[in-house]
Amino acid sequence: MNDRDMGRPIDILLVEDNPGDVRLTQEALKEARVRNDLHVVGDGVEALAFLRRQGLYKDAPRPDLVLLDLNLPKKSGHEVLTEIKSDDTLKRIPVVILTVSKDEEDIVKSYNLYANCFITKPVDLEQFLSIVKSIQDFWLTIVKLPDGGR
Repeated sequence: MNDRDMGRPIDILLVEDNPGDVRLTQEALKEARVRNDLHVVGDGVEALAFLRRQGLYKDAPRPDLVLLDLNLPKKSGHEVLTEIKSDDTLKRIPVVILTVSKDEEDIVKSYNLYANCFITKPVDLEQFLSIVKSIQDFWLTIVKLPDGGR
């Protein structure tokens, strides 16, 4: 039996620089009522430091899921995705692109870089809450995820 079967909270890394979207995601996850520990970083460099447990993040947990925005300061979401999926210790962590972009080029590039899912953020609050709940329901309830190397 793994930690998840015993009710361990799910670790989610949200890589998002927009404080409003961070708050919306926090609210949606709270409403979904699945036990989770949400960790938030605001740029691509911080995201990789968190995932690699470097500097301030030396004691960070290995996330079960990454929610990644594409439009980030310091290092873009595509750059972060490239580094995650080319790192043998990180590549099995599911990465959901959650962005305002509807650009076909962004969608194709994300999947070519092995994103597990691409979702365009809706502008409507209720739709956004519904999407975050759907992400949580699918990735954290239905899908069997590998042990994050704990």
